Amino acid sequence: MAWAPTVAVGLVAALVLGTLARRLGQSPLIGYLLAGVLIGPHTPGFTGNAELAAQLADVGIVLLMFGVGLGFSFADLWSVRRLAVPGAVLASGAVVLLGAGLGLLLGWSLGAGLVFGMCIACASTVVIVRGMTELGLLSASPGRIAVGWSLVEDLITVVLLVVLPAMAVDGAADVAAAGEAAAVPLWQALAASLGKMALLAAVVVWGGGFVVPRLLGVVARAQSRELFTLAVLTLALGVAYGAAAGFGVSLALGAFFAGMVVGRSDLAHQAAADALPMRDAFAVLFFVAVGMLFDPAALVAAPLAALAALACVLVGKPLVAVCFLLRAGQPPRAALAVAAGLAQVSEFGFVLAGLAVNLGILPSLGRDLVLASALASIMASPALFRGVPALERLIQRRWPRLGQRRADVDGGVVAGALDQHVVLVGCGRVGSVLMGFLRARGVPFVAIDSDRPTVERLQAQGVRALYGDAGSPVLLDRAGIARARALVLAAPDAVTQRLAIEHAHAVQPGLAVLARVHTDAQFAACAAVVGARPVHGERELGHAMARELLQTLGASPIEAEAAVRGVGTGGDAAAVAPPRLFEIAVPAHSTVSGRTLAELRLPGGALVVAVVRGGHHLVARGPTALAGGDVLLVFATNADALAIEARVRAPVDGSAATGS
Repeated sequence: MAWAPTVAVGLVAALVLGTLARRLGQSPLIGYLLAGVLIGPHTPGFTGNAELAAQLADVGIVLLMFGVGLGFSFADLWSVRRLAVPGAVLASGAVVLLGAGLGLLLGWSLGAGLVFGMCIACASTVVIVRGMTELGLLSASPGRIAVGWSLVEDLITVVLLVVLPAMAVDGAADVAAAGEAAAVPLWQALAASLGKMALLAAVVVWGGGFVVPRLLGVVARAQSRELFTLAVLTLALGVAYGAAAGFGVSLALGAFFAGMVVGRSDLAHQAAADALPMRDAFAVLFFVAVGMLFDPAALVAAPLAALAALACVLVGKPLVAVCFLLRAGQPPRAALAVAAGLAQVSEFGFVLAGLAVNLGILPSLGRDLVLASALASIMASPALFRGVPALERLIQRRWPRLGQRRADVDGGVVAGALDQHVVLVGCGRVGSVLMGFLRARGVPFVAIDSDRPTVERLQAQGVRALYGDAGSPVLLDRAGIARARALVLAAPDAVTQRLAIEHAHAVQPGLAVLARVHTDAQFAACAAVVGARPVHGERELGHAMARELLQTLGASPIEAEAAVRGVGTGGDAAAVAPPRLFEIAVPAHSTVSGRTLAELRLPGGALVVAVVRGGHHLVARGPTALAGGDVLLVFATNADALAIEARVRAPVDGSAATGS
């Protein structure tokens, strides 16, 4: 039970401080780091087991890098390669040089300074996505550039995970390691490490690209959520351990390659959805463990160094990014938005800093400076994004030519993506009927189902179909819910519906939602959501049977419809139901035969759309004379339709009035 106090107290502190940070408009990451500081050995009160926390945090590192691999897309990177690749190299290189200069001023070695610069040069994709979403630019050019830029920085981080151990061999402090360093020059150690990485990439990406998708497909067909989650976790940890044991690379690098392999499968979105809760849980422990290593006293002893490190992140890197993007022809708003997103330190900076300290490359003060820079920059990130419009106006006033530039910065859709489509959840009997109507009307749609064979069958038919739980935000985002016209929940699972509706309205408030429900509680909960319309399955079946029963007992179709609607609304349906299209047949012997539509003096709110005679549609005009066997297409309320039906069905010898 030695682990229980550290884990329990750490998670409670992280929950409290993370919630408080979120309520203050900051990233929960700040709360997690502060929780670690609070229970660390450098602050009074409870002191957790830092060694145990670090061991648990290793799982968080593996899952973090697995998530990066899942989201790493060469296609996304290629689309913005002319800006993201040189820009990331230039801006990151500038920060590395600034960090090296700061390290030399602090008396560190050149290698320690370069590593410190590398630790603060990488920006968090999570912070970028959040900021771009608030500006409405995530799907536009600035969002694609910033995310692609971040992908390049992530790739640089992965390479550094290989390079750092080789640097440690060259700069080893103890005698035995120094002897090894003399026998193995740095360039040979680097070449050997990079060669192992290339071999690992070939084995995992090429070999795994054949095995992993098929393995996940077999597990998915077992229709067990637990087995699929276990398969994802096994791949992440298993490949990471195999890479470390067989190729001598880090666990993080192995997990990154595992994520890349799984990301090539069409099950990647569900794998990401299953990995996210595990990743987030262990990532919290990772951030708590990092915070436990932070010594606030070190910053008190070197406040100028902390301010200089923060200036590298908040001033140096954004300034280089803005100059590069403006030079490349981007409009001010795009350049400023990208720069605001890059002005913070990624969680992988902690990974690099911790590894560098453990290898003896970076002094512990360097790790403290990285943590301080991350805390301050992430806290400043929302303010930087909010300041983009004001800075844009300033640039437009000072440099009008720059302000005249225009680009795709207004939230346009990524090329090839669906827009104004329907997201259909559930492809069973009800979903299949709905798909038929959507196809008939030419409405684009994305189908989601948790049955793997069904998804494979639909994909073989050319349907855009995704496998997984629609309650997952990852899956809904993959289906393009932010650009959808409607969300249709044909699967009646209450939990899935609630999660899907919450996320859909979070990314697109007011989105039309149509949900199939089977209980009164579900109906009431769904009806309370703005834009959501529940359809009670059993109730609608009862209404359909009631219509048929009433007509069997002699009621007309309109009378049956009015009776059903009256029950459905709990009152007078004729008074509250909106107008709709009715078909009213004119009997062979009717008092209206031979009379014109004008003579009928129909209710003022009713409109005769057409007269169907002998299979042909006649334009309804005032002089149009009616005949027995005609069918009137009338747009009216239930009450008006009943009144018209009573007139046309009255027999010749009846007493019904026809007008005047």
